[in-house]
Amino acid sequence: MKPTPSPLHPDFKLGVLGGGQLGKMLALAAGNWHLPLYVLDSSKDFPAGRVTPFFTEGNFKDYDDVYQFGRQLDVLTIEIEHVNTEALHQLEKEGLTIHPSPAKLDIIKDKGAQKLFYKEHNIPTAPFRLFDDEQAVREAVSKGEIKPPFVQKTRTAGYDGRGVSVISDMESLEGLLPGACLIEEQVEIEKELAVIVARNADGQTQTFPAVEMEFNPDANLVEFLFCPAAITPELEEKAEALATEVAVAFDICGLLAVELFLDKEGRLLVNEVAPRPHNSGHHTIDSCYTSQFEQHLRAVLNFPLGSTRMKAPSVMVNLLGADGHTGPAVYEGLEECLAIEGVHLHLYGKAITKPFRKMGHATIVDENLETAKKKARKVRETLKIVSR
Repeated sequence: MKPTPSPLHPDFKLGVLGGGQLGKMLALAAGNWHLPLYVLDSSKDFPAGRVTPFFTEGNFKDYDDVYQFGRQLDVLTIEIEHVNTEALHQLEKEGLTIHPSPAKLDIIKDKGAQKLFYKEHNIPTAPFRLFDDEQAVREAVSKGEIKPPFVQKTRTAGYDGRGVSVISDMESLEGLLPGACLIEEQVEIEKELAVIVARNADGQTQTFPAVEMEFNPDANLVEFLFCPAAITPELEEKAEALATEVAVAFDICGLLAVELFLDKEGRLLVNEVAPRPHNSGHHTIDSCYTSQFEQHLRAVLNFPLGSTRMKAPSVMVNLLGADGHTGPAVYEGLEECLAIEGVHLHLYGKAITKPFRKMGHATIVDENLETAKKKARKVRETLKIVSR
């Protein structure tokens, strides 16, 4: 086996599985160090294809594509969980450094296995049960073992609100999703929070300040994100400590986004995690000393972690495709938004818009969080992503 060159050496090769917006923003962060980022995804037309020339067209769910891609690299990471981990296990056996490790990725990409992990490690989470399919759920309801309201989550392949069904009453059982799933007691939620933890191979950890999330009720995905979260310093400390506990339990190297429920009784419960850069950390590009993307690179390359201090309060708003529009994307109201002080637009370059598709995000920074919120709502009302 050839010796691995040191990071930032001209021969060093860092790869990422996935070339969407997260891959694009990782590549942009790597560019500050003149570090080439090698990307595997199905089309060079995807967001990362515009910012790195080292793009391999292939399927990150295919064993051979992942294996052949990984063989050329020194370190491999991900921007999406749903990749072929069988190939990653083989590459790891052959000496490739992979973050997060395939074993931990196998757990995290299965929401049922995630919940069992929390139970095993005494990590607080909402009560749950696992089922083989939706018919087994119906049988449990008919026997009185469970009853609405509850939340159904598919065990695999869910993201951006997909794979989740809220069953509020007996009539809504028609909305059960097919396949293996978990049923979770519906938590009386006061706030939904997230904390991103960075951890390098030496075990150094850093947490970004907790953020508060506001969801789009139609798409069931984050619409606004507020930083700092409107919580007490004591609760902030508890949230960061709990997120760090989860990252250490998983032995994560890289980033771990920990989504939390704050319930009506003031308890923090782990909802789910993502072992990569995450939507809840996009604001850090403009509002923190170190962005989540640079921090992920620092962690997987085992560099010292950067400061996570805020430069200013911020609001992030996801820029979603307009309802009823599918086709080539047109951005209306762009100039008006750019004229607002503190507004930073990040467009992902997706050629086709679809209803509620994430087409970009805007981060608004201001000395006053309430002022930033007003500006963010102005951006949401003004910038419309429609089709021709």
